[in-house]
Amino acid sequence: MSELEKIVKSFSDNVWGLPLVILLIGGGLYLLVLSRFLPFRFIGHAIQVLRGKYDDPNDPGQISHFKALTTALSSTIGMGNIAGVAVAISVGGPGAMFWMWVSAIVGMSTKFFTSTLAVMYRGKDSKGELQGGPMYFITEGLGKHWKPLAAMFSFFGMIGALPVVNVNQLTQAINDIILVPNGIVVSLKSNLVIAFVLVSLTSVIILGGLKRISNAASKLVPSMVLLYFALVLFILISNYDVVPKYFIMIFTDAFAANHFTDEPFLGGVLGALILLGIRRGAFSNEAGIGTAPMAHGAAKTDEPVREGLVAMLGPAIDTLVVCTLTALAILVTGVWETTPDNGVSLTASAFTYAMPGYGKYLLMLCVLIFSVSSLFSYAYYGTKCMSFLVGAEKKYYYNYMYIISIVLAATTPFSVMLNLIDGTFALMAIPTMLSTLILAPKVVKEFKRYSNQLNHNKYDKK
Repeated sequence: MSELEKIVKSFSDNVWGLPLVILLIGGGLYLLVLSRFLPFRFIGHAIQVLRGKYDDPNDPGQISHFKALTTALSSTIGMGNIAGVAVAISVGGPGAMFWMWVSAIVGMSTKFFTSTLAVMYRGKDSKGELQGGPMYFITEGLGKHWKPLAAMFSFFGMIGALPVVNVNQLTQAINDIILVPNGIVVSLKSNLVIAFVLVSLTSVIILGGLKRISNAASKLVPSMVLLYFALVLFILISNYDVVPKYFIMIFTDAFAANHFTDEPFLGGVLGALILLGIRRGAFSNEAGIGTAPMAHGAAKTDEPVREGLVAMLGPAIDTLVVCTLTALAILVTGVWETTPDNGVSLTASAFTYAMPGYGKYLLMLCVLIFSVSSLFSYAYYGTKCMSFLVGAEKKYYYNYMYIISIVLAATTPFSVMLNLIDGTFALMAIPTMLSTLILAPKVVKEFKRYSNQLNHNKYDKK
C-alpha cells in the first residue's frame, strides 16, 4: 500500500505542475479580462434567474435553473469544504485560504464561460436526448475532428466522478466520531458495513436518473448549507475575540507562508502555498474541471447566458462562503496548531473544542448530508461520460463501477484517494480549459447580444 501511495502521489504532483496552474488561473484571468468583468455586474440578475423569474416549462432541457445549480453544488459542496480546507490549513497554514479565494474569484468567470458553452453547444446522445457538458461543446463547438479531446475528458471524467474522497472521509468521520468513542473496534468489517449502507442508499437515488438526483439535491443542499452556516456562526461568536486576528492572518500569511510545512515549488514555499491553495480550491469548487457544466447543460432554458450566470454563483457559495466558514472554525479554535489531525478529523476537533459533547455529532450530520448528496451528483456525471464514450444504452454499467468504488474507498488510505482525484481532475481540466479558451469569443458575443436585448426588455418572459 505504501508503494501505491507513492505512485499515486507522484502522478498527482506531476500533472499539477506549472503548465496546469497557468491554464487554470491564467486562463481564468484571461476570461475575466476578455469579458471585461461583465458577468460580475449581473449578479443581481443571476439571482433573479435562479429564483425562477425567467423559467419557461416549454424551454429545451430537463431541470430548472435552481435544480441545475443545486445538483452542481451538491457535488462541489462536499468533502472539499470540510476535509479539503482542513488539509489546506494543516499543510499550508491560514494563508492557503487566501489562494483558495483567488481560485474561487477566477473560477466564477470560468464557470460562467464553461456553463454558457454547455447550453450553447448541446449535443444529442445515442438515444437522441439533448445533453450538455465539455464533451459536447468540444464536438459541437469545435467540430468532430476535436473528438479525441472530448474522449479524453470523458475517460478521465469517469474516474474523477468516482466518489472515493467523499466515501473515504465519511467513513473516517463515522469511525472517529461515532464508533471509536463508543468503544467499537474499527476494522475492515466495520468499514465494509459502512460501505454497504452507503451503496444501498446511493443505489436508490442514482438508479432513478437525473430527475430523482436533482429533486434530492434541491432539498438537501439549501438545508445543509444553512445548518453548517449556523453551527460555524456559533463557533465564531464563541471565539469572537480572536476572529479578527485570524481573518487578518489569512491575508498576511498568504504572502509570508510562515506556516507552510510541505516541499517548495518553483524554488520557494510561497509558490508551493499558492499551488496548494489552487489545488484545494479546484477540488472544492471544480471551476475549470468540467463537472458542473454537465449539470448546467441539462437546465431548461433557451438562453445559454442565463445558465452561465447561475453557474457563476457556484464558486461564490462553495468557496467564498462554505470553505471560509470551515477555515475560520479551524483557525479560531486553535486546533490546527494543537492537534496532529488532518482532513475531516481536524474539522471535527474544532467542533468538539467549541461545542464539547455534542459538537462532533452535529458536524457528523453535516458530513453525512454533504457526502451523500455528493454521491448522487457524481454518479450522474460518470454515467454521462460513459454514455458519450460507449453509447447511452450502456451507461448504466457505470453505476456498477461506481458502487464497487464505494467499497474500495471505504477501505483505502485518505492520501491515495485524494491524490488520485487531484490528478484526475487536472487531466479533466486540460480539455475543458483549452476548448473554453478557444470558444470564449463566441460566449462574449452571445453575452453582448443577451445584455442588449435584456435592456430592451425583450427577454422578460414574465
